[in-house]
Amino acid sequence: MDIRQKLVILGEAAKYDASCASSGSGRQGKDGFGKACMAGICHTWAADGRCISLLKVLLSNTCIYDCAYCVNRVSNDVPRARFTPRELADITVEFYRRNYIEGLFLSSAVMKNPDYTCEQMLEVLRILRNEYRYFGYIHVKLIPGSSQEMTDRIGLYADRVSVNVELPTRASLKLLAPSKQPEHILSSMDRIKQAKEQNAEERRHFKNAPLFAPAGQSTQMIVGATPDSDRKLLALSGALYKTYQMKRVYFSAYMPVGNALMLPGPERPVPLRREHRLYQADWLMRFYGFSTEEITEGTNDNLDLDLDPKSAWAIRHPEQFPVEVNTAPYETILRVPGIGVISAKRIIAARRLGAVRLEHLRKLGVVMKRAQYFVTAMGKFGGRAMPGNPMMREILTDSPSVQAQLSLFTDETALPEPEAFRRLRQAAGGELL
Repeated sequence: MDIRQKLVILGEAAKYDASCASSGSGRQGKDGFGKACMAGICHTWAADGRCISLLKVLLSNTCIYDCAYCVNRVSNDVPRARFTPRELADITVEFYRRNYIEGLFLSSAVMKNPDYTCEQMLEVLRILRNEYRYFGYIHVKLIPGSSQEMTDRIGLYADRVSVNVELPTRASLKLLAPSKQPEHILSSMDRIKQAKEQNAEERRHFKNAPLFAPAGQSTQMIVGATPDSDRKLLALSGALYKTYQMKRVYFSAYMPVGNALMLPGPERPVPLRREHRLYQADWLMRFYGFSTEEITEGTNDNLDLDLDPKSAWAIRHPEQFPVEVNTAPYETILRVPGIGVISAKRIIAARRLGAVRLEHLRKLGVVMKRAQYFVTAMGKFGGRAMPGNPMMREILTDSPSVQAQLSLFTDETALPEPEAFRRLRQAAGGELL
């Protein structure tokens, strides 16, 4: 099998891992090439909004585990391939020099055992950093159950390391991934945290001490492969941020891969909007001061697919609104639908110079389509209905709750004709370009 064939197989096998953002690293080298400049062939988004490209690939897709949700499980009949460390290092360097990529996202199926797999990935990093003098961004997916030595050595080469928690409960993990132990996953996260803390202490005393995973650690959870609710997913997410100083928790809507009878089939796909709502809720927890309980209260433990979590919370608490933007504290303004962190800071800054009026809010970045129902400016209310109005849910709903989720390979000619388009065509006498 040639390099091109391996790249096709192992690049395709890596696409199910969502946790490949590139941000937060400032690694710079001397007498080499590449630079991880606080950002980072997949497209992902940096913390400052830039779109960047990473070579997202597996070292091998030959796995000893039989996780029901994974396309690379040992029982699945798929083509298998494996790079040697030298082959993958060469590909990374050549792609970087041709400006195809800005960094590497490296993961692997479990070959033989976790330590052996990590040792092979470590060799890729050693070649890149020491021999080729490559100082660009590298994100490595650590294998749960690997030793402290592997964690320490990989963390000194990589900009970000991560361990996938996959499922939120012990029972779900036992059902779908019996080879994986929760203790191994959490202990690996704890090793990364402790190593980062120790490295920070060393750098306080020795400025030339090497960096350990400067972009931190992240993880990923699969959504919809088991009946676990959004409340459980968000509760675990909050605990991971607090306990392990996680940089990011990623959510991945389960996509049917292979023939796993215990999982949702293609006829019952997990709504991608559910994944989107979890990301919105996660953002509220990280930057807006919301707790898991506040986000999921008054629900059936799952987030509303028709309303974003912030608007849903506001509708449940009409007593909190409307908010007067000229006097309310920053934390209260942040809870208004349509007002983000940047626009809230702009409001605080603007009102120091003079009164903020309704017509000013849009210029300050406020999304008035939603915010108009929850704010006043100089006592003036600009919405058509007050927050307690029974119609507020319908006003703020993103779109109808019943809609088709299309595959990338859906034949457009087989789709039903939209009603509005049908009426327009009839009005035009059937002649419509």
